[in-house]
Amino acid sequence: MLEFLRTRTPVRGPKLGCGEGGCGACVVLISKYDPTTDEVTEFSASSCLTLVGSLNHCSVTTSEGIGNTRDGYHPVQQRLAGFHASQCGFCTPGMCMSIFSALVKADKPGAAGEPAPPPGFSKLTSCEAEHAVSGNLCRCTGYRPIVDACKSFAADVDLEDLGLNSFWKKGADRAEVGKLPEYSSGAVCTFPEFLKSEIKASVDNQTNNVPAAIAGEDGWYHPRSIQELHSLFDSNWFDEKSVKIVASNTGAGVYKDQDLYEKYIDIKGIPELSVINRSNKGVEIGAAVSISKAIEVFSDGTPVFRKIAGHLSKVASPFVRNTATVGGNVIMSQRLQFPSDIATVLLAAGSTVTIQTASKMLCLTLEEFLEQPPCDAKTILLSIFVPDWGSDNVIFETSRAAPRPFGNAVSYVNSAFLARTSGDAASGELIVDEICLAFGAYGVGHASRARKVEEFLKGKSVSASVILEAVRLLKDVISPSEGTTHPEYRVSLAVSFLFSFLSSLATDLDEPAKAITPNGISTNGTMNGNGASSLEKQSKVGSDDLPIRSRQELVFTEEYKPVGKPTTKAGAELQASGEAVYVDDIPSPKDCLYGAFIYSTHPHAHIKGVNFKSSLASKKVITVISAKDIPAGGRNIGSSFPGLGDEALFGDPVSEFAGQNIGVVIAETQKYAYMAAKQAVIEYSTENLEPPILTIEDAIQHDSYFHPPPFLAPKPIGDFEQGMSEADHKILSGEVKLESQYYFYMETQTALAVPDEDNCITIYASTQIPEVTQNVVADCLGIPYHNVRIITRRVGGGFGGKAMKGCHVACACAVAAFKLRRPVRMYLDRKTDMIMAGGRHPMKVKYSVGFKSDGTLTALHLDLGINAGISPDVSPALPSAIVGALKKYNWGALALDVKVCKTNVSSKSAMRGPGDVQGCFIAEAIIEHVASALAADTNTVRRKNLHGFESLTKFYGDAAGEASTYSLVEIFDKLASSPEYRTRAAAVERFNGGSRWKKRGISCVPITYEVRLRPTPGKVSIMNDGSIAVEVGGVEIGQGLYTKVKQMTAYGLAELCSDADGLLDKVRVIQADTLSMIQGGFTGGSTTSETSCEAVRLSCATLVERLKPIKESLESKSGAPAPWKALITQATMASVNLSAQAYWTPDPAFVKYINYGAAVSEVEIDVLTGGTTILRSDLVYDCGQSLNPAVDLGQVSSPPIGTTTCCC
Repeated sequence: MLEFLRTRTPVRGPKLGCGEGGCGACVVLISKYDPTTDEVTEFSASSCLTLVGSLNHCSVTTSEGIGNTRDGYHPVQQRLAGFHASQCGFCTPGMCMSIFSALVKADKPGAAGEPAPPPGFSKLTSCEAEHAVSGNLCRCTGYRPIVDACKSFAADVDLEDLGLNSFWKKGADRAEVGKLPEYSSGAVCTFPEFLKSEIKASVDNQTNNVPAAIAGEDGWYHPRSIQELHSLFDSNWFDEKSVKIVASNTGAGVYKDQDLYEKYIDIKGIPELSVINRSNKGVEIGAAVSISKAIEVFSDGTPVFRKIAGHLSKVASPFVRNTATVGGNVIMSQRLQFPSDIATVLLAAGSTVTIQTASKMLCLTLEEFLEQPPCDAKTILLSIFVPDWGSDNVIFETSRAAPRPFGNAVSYVNSAFLARTSGDAASGELIVDEICLAFGAYGVGHASRARKVEEFLKGKSVSASVILEAVRLLKDVISPSEGTTHPEYRVSLAVSFLFSFLSSLATDLDEPAKAITPNGISTNGTMNGNGASSLEKQSKVGSDDLPIRSRQELVFTEEYKPVGKPTTKAGAELQASGEAVYVDDIPSPKDCLYGAFIYSTHPHAHIKGVNFKSSLASKKVITVISAKDIPAGGRNIGSSFPGLGDEALFGDPVSEFAGQNIGVVIAETQKYAYMAAKQAVIEYSTENLEPPILTIEDAIQHDSYFHPPPFLAPKPIGDFEQGMSEADHKILSGEVKLESQYYFYMETQTALAVPDEDNCITIYASTQIPEVTQNVVADCLGIPYHNVRIITRRVGGGFGGKAMKGCHVACACAVAAFKLRRPVRMYLDRKTDMIMAGGRHPMKVKYSVGFKSDGTLTALHLDLGINAGISPDVSPALPSAIVGALKKYNWGALALDVKVCKTNVSSKSAMRGPGDVQGCFIAEAIIEHVASALAADTNTVRRKNLHGFESLTKFYGDAAGEASTYSLVEIFDKLASSPEYRTRAAAVERFNGGSRWKKRGISCVPITYEVRLRPTPGKVSIMNDGSIAVEVGGVEIGQGLYTKVKQMTAYGLAELCSDADGLLDKVRVIQADTLSMIQGGFTGGSTTSETSCEAVRLSCATLVERLKPIKESLESKSGAPAPWKALITQATMASVNLSAQAYWTPDPAFVKYINYGAAVSEVEIDVLTGGTTILRSDLVYDCGQSLNPAVDLGQVSSPPIGTTTCCC
C-alpha cells in the first residue's frame, strides 16, 4: 500500500522508514464497512506491509486526510506542533495517525448511559495516551512533548503537568482546555457514503455463480472456503516460488520477499479461519484472527486468559497487531523458526491446533505441531484452541526480555509457566500437582517445554533446595544453538525467570519482584486460589508502570524579541500533516529510473564478475552502473573531506570492505530495483591478497594507520612523568573498549538526479553538506563545479550520517543519470543503509593514571586506538574531539599516544557528538576506577578534579574565555551538592539495604563541549509585496535552524517595522541551493544556527542602512510610523537594492568557546535479568541566551529519559 500511495496518488504523508512495520512512519487508518450491521470498523496499520489487493472496499485515511493546509489542520496536528513535538518531522505523520487512531477507537459510541468526556477531551485515558505511540519511533525529539500532545486529549490529565507549549505560558497562565485547539470526536469522516453505497450494491448484485477462485487482472485470488483453496493448490499454475499465500503479509517485515510474485492467494475470507468460539472448555481462535482481536477476546476471560492477553499486547506494535494474525505468528514459528512469544505462551497454556493438510484434517497439541518438520505451503493452520484452566489453585506467569518494554521487539528469551497446586494442611506448603514450563526465543528452532524440570517438580513443595536442583536441570535443558548471540545471557534469563516463578510458590523465601519490565524485561504473574503468595505482595516497579512526567525550568528574555521567544518550530504543522516535502516526496520526473546498490559481502577480494539469478526480479534489470560508467575525466570518488582524503564510489577492481558499493541496479521502480539487487551473485577471488584487517589489534600489528595532520593532533599537557612521581597511588593498566553505533535516522540515504543541458545536472539530496556533495559529484563526473546544483530543503534526521555517507548516493545517482540521460533516484532500504552507513567509531583505550589519597589526579596517559575503517573520512579530526571532552577534568598532566587505524571495514564517520561522547565516557570510566581504588564516593572525586579557571585555561587555551563564563562548578554543585541529591542518595542506600533482587544507583556527570565557530553565509531578500525570503548555508535537519533564522530576520529588520511578530510571519527560509548560496559549509558541530543567524543579522543591518532614510522620509511627511508595505513600495520605486548578502567570519580571537552542563541519573537494575530502568534524570545546561528556548529544550532533552530540568 505504501508504494501505491506514494507513486500512484498525491499522498506523501506515510513514509518508508524501515519497511518492517517497526518504526510507525508509514501508519495509516484503515476503515471497513459491514453492510449487514451498518457499522464501520477502524484500525491503524503499517502501509509498508499491507498489500493493496487486500484492501478492496476499504477506506484509507492518511495524515493529509485528517488535516492539511487547504482544509485546516486537525487538533492532533496542531497540538503536536504546539507542544514542540516535531523536530526533523519525518516520523510525525505516523505519530499523528497513531494518536488519531487511538482517539477514534476510544471515542466509539459506548453503551447507553456511558458518560461523555468533558468538552474538548476524548474518552482516552492518560495511560492509553502514553501507549498510543508505543510503536512509533522518533530519533530527534524526546518522547516527552509527543506524549504531552497525546495526553492533552485525555479527560483524566492534569493540564498543569504538561510541558512547555505555545498555548499557555508555563508558570504564568492557567492551563485550560479551552486554550488548546478544539477537539470533537467524529469530525473526520473515515468512511465516505459513496463507498458504503457501492458496497451495498455489490452485495445486492452478488451471485453464487461467480467462482471466487478466479483471479482478477491484478493476479489476486480470494477463496471463500477450504475447498476452493485446495482447488487453487491443485491448479497447474500453482508454484510456491511465484505464488504467495497471505492473510495480512506482516510476516514480510521479518522475512523479506526475495523475489517478485506473479499471483497472490488471500485466505482472509475463508470463514473457518476467522472463527471465535467460547465454551466452558475454552476458547477457539481462528488462525486468521488478528492479534488485536485475540487480545480483546482473551481480556474478557479467566485470569489465565487475561494474562495471555497482557503478554500478547507486548508483541509487535499496535498497528501491526491490528492486522497480523495469531495463526501466521505460530506458522512462522513452526516453519521458519521465528522466535515467537505467542507460541511460547500458548504452549504453556496447553493449547491444541487444528491443521488441514492436502489429504486430511488433524488435531494436534501445539507441542506436537511445533516439533513436526516444517510444514509445506499447502498445509493450513485452521484454528487454535486454548483450554479454560478455571480459577482454582492455578498459577500462570509469562515473561519476556527484549530491547523495548512495550513490545515492538523480538525477545531475547520468553517464557510461560503454568502450575496447578494444592495445599498441604499440615505444613501449609503448596504442592505442585501439575506444571508446564515453556521457553522460547533463546536460540533454538521453536518454543519447547522443559520436561525434565517439570517431572522433577511434580508432587513437590518448593523449597530452596528444590529450586536449586530445578535450576541445575534447566541449565542442561536450555542450550542455545551454535551462532546464537549472547548465549550465556539467554541461559541466565531463562534461569532467572524460573527462579522468580518458583520463589513465588515457596513460603520461606524472599521472592524476587514480579513486574520485571525494565529494558523490556516483562513478567506477568497470575495466582489464583488460596495460595500463600499473591501478586499483591509483589513489588511493581516496572518501566511501563512509571508515569512519563517532568518539570522544566527556562529563563526567557524579551531583550531581543522575537529572538529568545519559544516560538513554534517553523513548518511543524506541515510536517504533522505530511505535506512537508522530503527528497523522496518530490514527484518523479518523466522517464525517471530507480537504483539500488549491489554491495560486497567480502571484506577484501577481487571482483571477478557480477551475475544475476534466474528469477522474476532479475528480468526487471535495465542495466547495472559500475566504475566503468564513470565519464572520461571523472574519478572513482564517492566522498571526500577537504584536506583529509577520499573514498571510492565503487570497489573496483578490489572490494576493500564488506558493504562496499560494487554497482547500481537500474530498474523502472524502486521495488524492482530492490528486488533485482537481491538477485545479484558476485564472484570473488582472494588470490594474491593479504587477509583483511578488521580490528584495532590487527591494524596495530600491521602498522595500518591514517596520520592526522599536525594541526588536528591533540597536544600533551604538563609533565606526565613528574605527575606520576607525585602520585600516592597509581593504576598502571586500565582498559576501556567502545563499539560502533548506527545512526538510525528515520529517512534513509536518498537522492534524485536530473540531467540538464550542457553537461549540467541537478541533484536533490538529503545531505548535511551540500557544498561538499556538489564538489564530489563534479569531481566524479569530471565537470566544473558550476555544472552541478545540489538542492536540499530538509533532511529526515541526520546525526552526522547525512554528511559524508550521503555523498555516495548522490554520486551514484549522478553517474547513472549522466550515462542514461534520464532522471535517476535512489532511496536505500534500511538493511542496505545499515550495512553501508559506517556509524560511530569503535575504540580501544588503555590508560595509566596517578592520583593522591584525597582523590586529586596528578597524571594520565592514554593509548587511544580508533578504528577508522577503509578511508580517512573525518577520523583524523576525532582525537582532538575525544581529548577535548576528556579535558573536562584537571588530570594534572596529560600524555597521549593516538593511533587512527585503517581497517577493511566501512568508513566510520561523524555521529552526534563525534569523539565527545567517547571522550566523556572514557573520562568517567577512569574517574570511577580511581574512586573504586580509593573506596571513595565518585562524586567527591569528580568535584575535586573539576577545573579552577587557571587549570581550565591551561587545558583549553583561548577556548576557556573569561572567568565569568565558567559555570561548570556551579552547575555541578547545583545538582550533586544539593540537599535533594543527598536525600535521594540516602534513599538509594536504604533501598539497596532492603532489596535483594533489585539495586539502585545515583550519579552526577559533568560535561564540557568545545564549540568551534565557522564562517557562514546568509542572504535576506525583500519581495515587492513586503514578504521576505532568506537563504543560509545550513540545512534544516530538525534542529530548528530555519525557525531561529526567521526570528533573527524579524529582529534584524525590527528597526524598520514596529510589529516584529507580524514581521516574523512574512519571513520564509528557502532551501539550500549550492548555485545560489556558495560557501555554505556543512551543518554540524552545534554551531550552524548561531553562525547562520549572525550572517542573517549582518544582512539585515545592510538592508536597514539602505531603507532607514526612506522610512524617515515617509514618517516626516505623514507624522506617523511608516507601514511596512508602504516602505517597501517606496523603496522599490526608488530602485533600492532589497537584497543583501553577508559572509560572517568569526573574530580570530574568539573562534572557540566551551559549553557546560551536568546531569544526575537514578537507575534501577534487576540483578536477576540485568534489566535496567532510568527512574529519573535531571539535566542542567548553560546555553547562554537561547535563540529559541522551545527548540533548544527539545535539543537538550532529546533522549527520552525521565525528568528533565533545563536552565537556558
